[in-house]
Amino acid sequence: MENKGGRPAKYKTKEELQEKIDKYFKQCNEEKEPYTVTGLGLALDMSRQDLINYSNKEEFFDTIKKAKQKVENYLEKRLITDSSATGIIFNLKNNYGWKDKQENINIETNYEQYLKKVER
Repeated sequence: MENKGGRPAKYKTKEELQEKIDKYFKQCNEEKEPYTVTGLGLALDMSRQDLINYSNKEEFFDTIKKAKQKVENYLEKRLITDSSATGIIFNLKNNYGWKDKQENINIETNYEQYLKKVER
């Protein structure tokens, strides 16, 4: 990978990066710790923003995407099994683009009909 200025890249190959990612998930499993994006970043010695920057590089895109998808899968399963899901929902919304879906239904009603319904 060519260095175009700035600090040198932490990982030169996707294999080197994958090795660190695998080590992170193995450690989480051994210590019964949850998978998190922040934890993944710490294991890779980078911030969340660095992780995003690496995922924007073609050679690392799939590697980072699969690791984040593994974290997302873990969190999604927790939504089903945990009784307190607020933090998990927050994480899924902020790290994975999840959002609450609101549906607006347009019913063609004139103003007089609407007032009659409201006054009841």
